[in-house]
Amino acid sequence: MRTERASGSGQDDRREPKVVVGAAIIVDGRVLACARSAPPEVAGRWEFPGGKVEPGETDTVALARECVEELGVRVEIGARVGRDVRMAHGRSVLRVYVARLLDGDQPKALEHSELRWLSAAELDTVPWLPADVPIVAALRPLLAAS
Repeated sequence: MRTERASGSGQDDRREPKVVVGAAIIVDGRVLACARSAPPEVAGRWEFPGGKVEPGETDTVALARECVEELGVRVEIGARVGRDVRMAHGRSVLRVYVARLLDGDQPKALEHSELRWLSAAELDTVPWLPADVPIVAALRPLLAAS
């Protein structure tokens, strides 16, 4: 996926979108959902933990780093969930992966206001951020099967 914009010289400036990764951490048929604490316009909305892929990082390395920073947990990254979700008018893309907690690690709300474990039947009980909604739909059959 590419985005285009005109530069000051009138020529197209083609850039790859920034990649944001998220973790669908699944334990016993439930997925971890995280309530944003900031910025104010999204505080209280729910998301999958994760963040930006930094230059030189792969998706999986970035996601493992973000899980340590946001939740204090180590994870094993698995398969993709759903498709790429365009965000910020195409300037970024969200990619979510299944993740498994390692060595009995337990998530802590280090950067979120609240954490909840949701079953397939409970996925619609929280207000998700718009980018996470298609992932929730793709995740539902995975949770129902586990």
